[in-house]
Amino acid sequence: MAKKRETAKHLNKKEPPVPKGKLLAIGGKEGKGEDIEKTDIQEENKDFIDLQILQRYVDELKGENPLVAVITTASTEPEAAGNDYIKVFNKLGVTNVEIINIKDRADAKKPEYREIIEKAAGIMFTGGDQLRLTAILGGTAILEVMKERYTYEEIIVGGTSAGAAAMSTPMIYEGETQGGMIKGDVRITTGLEFMKNVAIDTHFIARGRIVRMAQAISTNPGCVGIGLEEDTAILVTEGKHIEVVGNGLITVVDGSDISRSTIYEIGNGEPFTVCDLRVHLMADQETFDLPIYDQLHL
Repeated sequence: MAKKRETAKHLNKKEPPVPKGKLLAIGGKEGKGEDIEKTDIQEENKDFIDLQILQRYVDELKGENPLVAVITTASTEPEAAGNDYIKVFNKLGVTNVEIINIKDRADAKKPEYREIIEKAAGIMFTGGDQLRLTAILGGTAILEVMKERYTYEEIIVGGTSAGAAAMSTPMIYEGETQGGMIKGDVRITTGLEFMKNVAIDTHFIARGRIVRMAQAISTNPGCVGIGLEEDTAILVTEGKHIEVVGNGLITVVDGSDISRSTIYEIGNGEPFTVCDLRVHLMADQETFDLPIYDQLHL
């Protein structure tokens, strides 16, 4: 029998870098210490802690007098959104806050904005419309600076609502129906790619988004879905270690063991079937690791 030929196809394989930065993805409506009416869940939760999530963000900032860059691109009311974060960060002892209102792709090229990003100890994406974030920032040099810094430096990148949904790839950006039970209702595009093979959805329980996440994951079971409830977040370290922070629940939708799906057989406009999705519900301080594999680019 002929001797098996040895190949060198893996000899030069380089391990992908483990991110040194951290991500804080928030499901929206995080407590800001304001005298406003609480939601029903906040009222009923005996362990409710106001400002918990943003306090954790501040605790993760590195350096003396750290600079926080607040990116208001997703918002249609950027001035109000920026002022909200200036007030709450000041309340938490962070007075070095810069607002970056990138309104279009020409703004993304402004050197003063890049300079802020290069100096920032933390970046915060406000809520709004995640498609504005990807359409305006996708493929720009300033986004590459953010991702490089997240990969190689101890920076924290936060985002709430749309700002959280845009962190992942794939990114859910629209649902035609309330439930998402009809094939074609859920629209997906490429996100900002701080996390790959992870789909993040926000306001998850309050807006009944479990079915639209199930549809998204059934189209690509290699992805993990993470549904963030309001005033609830995940803190991601080393690109895969997850800690739940906040007053609600997160929902993890794992499609790796799907036994049957009709999503590829039916036409648009028809209800889909998917069997043996695994769903996990997790509260504050729970931890888990994402089943993320090394990315091969051959």
